[in-house]
Amino acid sequence: MSYVPLSGLSLRDIEYVVAVDDLRNFSRAAERCGVSQAGLSEQVRKLEILLDVTLFERSRRHVAPTPDGEQLIALGREVLASARSLLEVARARTSPLDGVLRLGVIPTLGPYYIPGLLPHIRQKYPHLNLRLTEGMTDSLVRALRNSELDLALLAVPTASDSLGAIELFTEPFLGVFPASHELARLKKITLSQLSREDLLLLEDGHCLREQALSICPTLPRKRDPRLATSLEMLWHMIGAGEGFSLIPQLALKNRSDFENLVAIRSLHEPEASRTIGLVWRASDPRAASFKEFANCLKEITPDGCITCEV
Repeated sequence: MSYVPLSGLSLRDIEYVVAVDDLRNFSRAAERCGVSQAGLSEQVRKLEILLDVTLFERSRRHVAPTPDGEQLIALGREVLASARSLLEVARARTSPLDGVLRLGVIPTLGPYYIPGLLPHIRQKYPHLNLRLTEGMTDSLVRALRNSELDLALLAVPTASDSLGAIELFTEPFLGVFPASHELARLKKITLSQLSREDLLLLEDGHCLREQALSICPTLPRKRDPRLATSLEMLWHMIGAGEGFSLIPQLALKNRSDFENLVAIRSLHEPEASRTIGLVWRASDPRAASFKEFANCLKEITPDGCITCEV
């Protein structure tokens, strides 16, 4: 086989192709990569010429990889992951917790946990530059595996042998009811009483939805279930009297605007909680530093939550 030089093969071009594959849209891929759509399209075409393969089927409404494209894009993802690992190993030899650290966080945690976390991190690691990303659990796990994130704050355990994790704290769920709800009048509420048709849930993709369903496994099937797109909308739906839900402890902060509309009740059962952990790729050479970072986070466990032991 004749020697083929790599001079025309660019990691940036591979990133463009992966972005198009992820988003199935050239315009959004260009926006994510910080370039013009025309520039990204031109580089993808040049890469196709270099590889002598059509990577994508294109139409005005449809972008999808060709069979050959699927195979090559998968290899491209491996190339990018290896390139990022090269940088990570180099950084681990100097100061792993200096410079950029890409941290993902689930949306039912980030707005309530991160604000209290940032001053402590800035004081502890003055040279650390956090890059925060919010996303659903599946997308954050995928980003970790693809080396697009360094760490993620998730509800654990995660169903993946390729990830390492340290449990940080256990966060209780509380029952939040419309003020006039019949369960709000009870002094003690059991989990079995929550398996009702008026239990409101988040839409698919939120891990909090799956946690609520696991706590209330005998939930009646509803013909037209009402789903919230976010915890904020869930609060509004409860305040409007549509039903009740399970809300994490941290999301109850600064809710005086709802005090006349809702009733908050503790659930005195250990199953009514979730464990938040710091998660990373098991293969990442910075694992020891990430464990140090996790111990830093444990120093400021939020009020109402319980710090996990080592």
